[in-house]
Amino acid sequence: MGEPLRVVMTLAFYPRGGSAQVARYLGDALGGHGVRVTLCCGSLGSPGSASHAATFFGGLDVQALDFTEAAARFEQGRDPMAAPVPMQPSFEDRPGVPDRVFAALGQAEYDHQVNMWGALLDRVGPPDLYHVHHLTHVNDALLDATPVVAHLHGTELKMLETIRNGAPASWTHASKWQQRLVEAARRADRLVAISTSERELAGELFGVEPGSIDVMPNGVDLQQFSVDPFPAEERLALWRRWLVDDPRGWDTSGLPGSVRYSAHEVQRAFHNPSTGNRLPVLLFVGRFLGFKRVPLLVRAYTQARAILGPSAPPLVIWGGFPGEWEGEHPHTVASSLGANGIFFAGWRGHDDLPMALNCADLLVAPSVDEPFGQVYLEAMAASLPVIATNSGGPPSFINTDPTRPTGWLVTPDDQDDLAAAIVAATSDANERQRRGRRGREIIERDFDWQHIARQFEEIYSDTIAHHR
Repeated sequence: MGEPLRVVMTLAFYPRGGSAQVARYLGDALGGHGVRVTLCCGSLGSPGSASHAATFFGGLDVQALDFTEAAARFEQGRDPMAAPVPMQPSFEDRPGVPDRVFAALGQAEYDHQVNMWGALLDRVGPPDLYHVHHLTHVNDALLDATPVVAHLHGTELKMLETIRNGAPASWTHASKWQQRLVEAARRADRLVAISTSERELAGELFGVEPGSIDVMPNGVDLQQFSVDPFPAEERLALWRRWLVDDPRGWDTSGLPGSVRYSAHEVQRAFHNPSTGNRLPVLLFVGRFLGFKRVPLLVRAYTQARAILGPSAPPLVIWGGFPGEWEGEHPHTVASSLGANGIFFAGWRGHDDLPMALNCADLLVAPSVDEPFGQVYLEAMAASLPVIATNSGGPPSFINTDPTRPTGWLVTPDDQDDLAAAIVAATSDANERQRRGRRGREIIERDFDWQHIARQFEEIYSDTIAHHR
């Protein structure tokens, strides 16, 4: 027998967003198939923290660049991009954070990033193939002789689309970064997009035939995300734990725990005051990025609540990386509306998410042009129906069979349509259950990580053969 395939995955960032989850699950699944995976990535903080690479990617061979000193420099008022290990850049442009947008970094900062990644990859040694998550400066640090699969997760495409449509004046190096990333895409042996809509956008931005780009959806760990609903009392106990005993919700201070609730508030909101019966729970999961439209969700929920009256379910907003938000802060919007029934759970470990999904009854995430939407799959794996917009990735796996819907698709940025869907979904428990069961069937059939890992192995083998 020959040597097992050796793949080096790269992720330019510390563990935080959906692409980190993809790298973790895919790396684990490939390892189970005998592929030797080394993950080169960023890391932040000490062992045990969610942003610490070796902790988050436990079980994988992890080689990381530690951004902790760079983050500390930022807190001291110094430039984190000039640290010995420079801070990661970002595809998003947010004030008051150490990870500045790519398009604002000049030549010297770019060179420093590439040099540090080149040194890391030299230490790791050449693999049979590089699997590069996102297009970034890391692409320019790879060994030219080694085949490359470039995995597009969508956030890089959003930045490039913004540049094409007219970058902000503060993005002083936008055109140079556009050139670098387009060249990196064209240099790659294989491009992989996470949905058909992202494939079309990538083809347009890179000037390549969309049909030459593989579409590989993200998957779900069917063991971790399963149908295991808790009894009513256990559900309430878990919500109390997340919202009362260990509050991590945060306001514009950015401090976890700055938003907190009493046991009485939770008890009252999660039960019908007239009947005492448990109310269904609406759940949003995600970061507070502009395209996630969390402020819109807050407004639509408030509108639906006025219609539903005493039977109005609570809305739990799960996520929001501490101190990170774009546009209006959702808690500020909720406070300005005097909204009741909205609970901010804060940023929590991924291991808590399966329990949260099994304590909820409906996922509501009205993102516009979501590149894919990992959390929708995870909710469907737990037999939760979902409300999403008819844009981006979700229509590729939600309601694909009109006769067997798995959720509700609404018009993007339409508050009335979103509110109406919330009213319809929360008013019919039987329909929620039907759509939830169908969603689980689709996940089991098409989105198991083991199945997706086998497809990536085929892509690897074909890429290596053609590169040689």
